Amino acid sequence: MEQKPYRVLLYYMYVPINDPEEFTQEHKNLCQELELKGRIIIAGEGINGTVSGTVEQTDRYMETMKMDSRFTDMIFKIDEADKHAFPKLKVRYRNELVTLRLEDDVNPNELTGKHLTPQEFYESINDEDTVILDARNDYEYDLGHFRGAIRPDVQNFRDLPQWVRENKDLLEDKKIVTYCTGGIRCEKFSGWLLKEGFKDVSQLGGGIVTYGKDPEVQGELWDGQLYVFDERIGVPVNQKEHVVVGRDYFTGEPCERYVNCANPECNKKIICSEENEHKYLRSCSSECRTHPRNRYKAEHGLTEQEVEERLLIIAD
Repeated sequence: MEQKPYRVLLYYMYVPINDPEEFTQEHKNLCQELELKGRIIIAGEGINGTVSGTVEQTDRYMETMKMDSRFTDMIFKIDEADKHAFPKLKVRYRNELVTLRLEDDVNPNELTGKHLTPQEFYESINDEDTVILDARNDYEYDLGHFRGAIRPDVQNFRDLPQWVRENKDLLEDKKIVTYCTGGIRCEKFSGWLLKEGFKDVSQLGGGIVTYGKDPEVQGELWDGQLYVFDERIGVPVNQKEHVVVGRDYFTGEPCERYVNCANPECNKKIICSEENEHKYLRSCSSECRTHPRNRYKAEHGLTEQEVEERLLIIAD
């Protein structure tokens, strides 16, 4: 099969970076020179990024990064693509690579859960004594997840520790295996679980992306699509079968298409068909449909009378 002209790189590394704000500007200059697009977070504790570019551009980026002794061992997860997966480049300095805002922070280089290979993770899914805990947000889980995994009711990663404390009975005295997109959230979260007193904690090494590309497990026991934070929105994981788990927000029918609520003050992620997007003005509630700043109405130039006619159809 012919290689696609673009790539999407997903990577992270927890490693001390002195003067991270200065490094952020230097790294931005590098990415601009290579004409990459994407989102990169840099903190004193390391780097977390996903970028897109041509094969040549991404090759040069990886080569340049590995020439830096801090990033020599960094693992890049590579997806082929037909075009850029991002509209622009953002390189930002933050206090944390992933936002947990812990009172007592965790250094994954000192404390983290055991890394499982895809085959070991596959076996753990089939172990009735093991609890599989999704470390992602609820809308990511709703598009796709491992069969039998627990869905934490959180919209932000920083809320996950509080959810664990409130649902300790689900996890206490159990073998806990956690997973996330590329692995970075689990590095810190699994360490926090150990710090919290849970004894047997493991994580899927390399995350869902690595699991899906593994030639042996081939993404088996994953249902739905993997939510990704770029213009693709969802990508396949299971190479053996595809089971749709996403459900249309309005009808409950199988669906894997995400949109954001047209009310900018809500912006809720909604799984819905194109037909229902137009029927419900891409809005999750009547309040959002009638909101004065509703973006769907502005984008489609709807008059108030046309909006009222749509609302009557919905009411019927």
